[in-house]
Amino acid sequence: MQRKWAAPLALIAVTGSGLLSAPPAHAGQSTCPRPAVGAGWYGDNQARLQELIDRYGSCNPYRPSRTKPVAVFDWDNTVVKNDVGDATMFWLLRNGKIRQPARGDWSTTSRHLTPAAAATLADACGSLARPGAPLPTGTPEGTGCADEINAVYGTAATTAGAAAFAGWDRRTTEPAYAWLPQLMQGWTARELRGFAAAARTENLAAPIGTTQQVGSTAATGWVRYYDQQKDLIAALRKAGFDVWISSASPQPVVEVWAEGAGIDARHVIGIRNTTTYGGKFTPHLQGCGSVEDGADTMITYIDGKRCWINKEIFGVRGAAAEKVQPAARRQVFAAGDSDTDISFLRDATALRLVVNRNKNELMCRAYDNSDGRWIVNPMFIEPKQQKTGPYPCSTTGYVDHDGTKGPVLRGDTSVIPDQTDSVY
Repeated sequence: MQRKWAAPLALIAVTGSGLLSAPPAHAGQSTCPRPAVGAGWYGDNQARLQELIDRYGSCNPYRPSRTKPVAVFDWDNTVVKNDVGDATMFWLLRNGKIRQPARGDWSTTSRHLTPAAAATLADACGSLARPGAPLPTGTPEGTGCADEINAVYGTAATTAGAAAFAGWDRRTTEPAYAWLPQLMQGWTARELRGFAAAARTENLAAPIGTTQQVGSTAATGWVRYYDQQKDLIAALRKAGFDVWISSASPQPVVEVWAEGAGIDARHVIGIRNTTTYGGKFTPHLQGCGSVEDGADTMITYIDGKRCWINKEIFGVRGAAAEKVQPAARRQVFAAGDSDTDISFLRDATALRLVVNRNKNELMCRAYDNSDGRWIVNPMFIEPKQQKTGPYPCSTTGYVDHDGTKGPVLRGDTSVIPDQTDSVY
């Protein structure tokens, strides 16, 4: 469905802060709801966010009442501290919920898995369960199998250091991220939501800094919602924004966690599997744009996030979903923390919030702030220290489709100069 929330062009102007502004509100009009963000916002970020709500919220008389402005948040390390995909993977391994692949052939779990990684996984896991049966990765006998799966997932390499993935497009997919939903094969979405809910309960109850034993490895064992982001989401929704989550974690996992921030499953866009007629997940993924279901090469990752947002929120079909849309068919606001979020952040027409995790391309663009619409905030829990050297914007800050590194370019193709970390 096409959304036409934008005010007529004749009624819009660009402010000095970079936000698109509407004319003053009518006399006697009530103030838009203010986000109760409390402590933790850096500099004038709270004021900039309030300005966004005042100009685009439901009290703006120049926005047609039948439509809503769109706000899109990344999830992991943007709305929560730590990664809910990781939390779920660790729970699956500890509780023996990953199945032996078809014919014991690990290459069936990812088209990008290298022969070396497939062979190593078969050696470590092959004798532990028949094809289709859960592997005992939470038991002593399954420790070696758990270690190999965890290494491939977490480091994109085997425990011996061999590369685990090859041949992928660095702007549309990340095979290690995609591997988690692919390893969920054989379960239904309902079952997986149950697993994710159990992991959520554990990780929210665990004290900050907790580690857990996964195989023979100590892994992060806690997750927290950022109260500031939950309050911002609530304020945006109260002001009439259409708020969405776009994440490179599995769809059923993000659905469970998003409920805690007031976002229902219909407003979550995660990595989505294809399913059998019985509703069980297959090791293949749904496609977007020109990428068909089962091709497994267009997940919610960099340009893939743009495609999925255009498809699911704005109703753009076919290859056109991979392209930047006219302003009236783009989100007003976006929030993210990583290079995986670059494209959908750049697509936001009014304001872009970046949570600083020292990611090169993202911080180059945010600090360059060429159009005045970027704001940067430290992480709300355990913020990063100041990066000691500049971001390599003019040399290697950008990673191309084939993995080649180069300079980060503005929209006019000029090179962004190296940037100093100033928000930490």
